[in-house]
Amino acid sequence: MAFSLLLVEDNERTRENILDVLAKTPFQITTAVDGLDGLNLAKLGCFDMVLIDHKMPLMDGMLLLKNLREEAKYANVPLLLMTTSDPEQIAEKAKRLGADLVLGKPLDMDLLLLKIRQYTQESVVA
Repeated sequence: MAFSLLLVEDNERTRENILDVLAKTPFQITTAVDGLDGLNLAKLGCFDMVLIDHKMPLMDGMLLLKNLREEAKYANVPLLLMTTSDPEQIAEKAKRLGADLVLGKPLDMDLLLLKIRQYTQESVVA
């Protein structure tokens, strides 16, 4: 069974770098170019995981977290926030709004893949 992941990232270069890494996985990836695009795609579909950039136009990652957690179908979906800020400084607020994990940028791609695999394994076991 393939897992679906929604990648919400406004920076094209960063989005392409993440897609290159995720292409080596069995995940079906959908991309959004900003928070509002991400919210609209998330409402239209149902993803097993959402990887969200913190600072984006139209709707930032924090507001997207909040909006996704208000959707019943995303109540238990892992939401991972990526940030160029110090992850420790925003982690409390991000988790209060619904983030399961906050990752610093530039991303450690090995850590990202590890965390994605851990979350997908947990959902298979659950």
